[in-house]
Amino acid sequence: MNSTKVSGFIKPDRIQITDSYTSFTDWLTLGNKLNCKSINLRKEITAMDEMLRFNTISEYNAFNNNDTKHPLVSVVDFSKAAPRSGHRMYFGFYTIFLKDVKCGDMVYGRNTYDYQEGTLVFLAPGQVAGVNSNGEIYQPKGHGLVFHADLIHGTALGRHIGEYSFFGYQSSEALHLSERERSIVLDCLTKIDYELGQAIDKHSKRLIVANIQLLLDYCVRFYDRQFITRDHIHRGIIERYEQLLNDYFVSEKPQLIGLPSVGWCADQLNLSPNYFGDLVKKETGKTASEYIQAKLIDIAKERIFDSNKTVSQIAYDLGFKYPQHFARLFKQKVGHSPLEYRSMN
Repeated sequence: MNSTKVSGFIKPDRIQITDSYTSFTDWLTLGNKLNCKSINLRKEITAMDEMLRFNTISEYNAFNNNDTKHPLVSVVDFSKAAPRSGHRMYFGFYTIFLKDVKCGDMVYGRNTYDYQEGTLVFLAPGQVAGVNSNGEIYQPKGHGLVFHADLIHGTALGRHIGEYSFFGYQSSEALHLSERERSIVLDCLTKIDYELGQAIDKHSKRLIVANIQLLLDYCVRFYDRQFITRDHIHRGIIERYEQLLNDYFVSEKPQLIGLPSVGWCADQLNLSPNYFGDLVKKETGKTASEYIQAKLIDIAKERIFDSNKTVSQIAYDLGFKYPQHFARLFKQKVGHSPLEYRSMN
């Protein structure tokens, strides 16, 4: 039999028929084998394309074989889940994963990251993530905390949830825990789960939310530690940020797309805007926007002395749509208008 390979599938060109019964049986056997191969290959190709959607806590508990003790919050024990292959998943609630075993790469958005043991990953409602197990079946392990936004409405945590910027980080910016930090996280989860196991009374919600906030506050501290321990990596990012802005302002990009945004800079450096903003703040003491403005003013001070260009032309060259916006920012940062600064020096 001759055959050709087309896009990963085997296509038979011709079968030599010597015996009608034998050839018919062989044809069926071959057909079944080819069909099984194509089905398995299609399964591997489409596994990560299939998205599982979880809008309620009870749906996610059922998926992981966990009981639902409260409709708005759950501490999930992934070891109770049945073995499964990787899928992309949509989460309609806040999700925190504590990874305890190697089971594939974390897929977040368009990118794939090596998701190591002993890390925490945070997802805000509406985000999509998953595990790419390369078509292999694995046994999930570890723990998770999931809670719906309705749980924290009207609470101090609800009013300040946006301050926990790590819910907007990428998976590659996960929190890597020390053994001591991991034990603290597990202790917080244990306390939350204990409250979920008690009869609901007037204290339940307050204690559950308080322990969730305690966990998040510890994670803020742990991230501060991680920013320090990875200082050499972060300094490299700040240097690249500086060079990125230098290259930007000597190119035609300001005239084509305007002033550089924090989101654009973060994307160029392969970081989430939240993580990038927190990193710049901790390394420089300035917000990422303030850093851009400082660079902008430094460059503007140099260009002000080009007497062949008007202030308006300089503003347009820097990416300002309206020259008066440039003049206002310049005076706010320098203390003098562009024309005053030009005449003083």
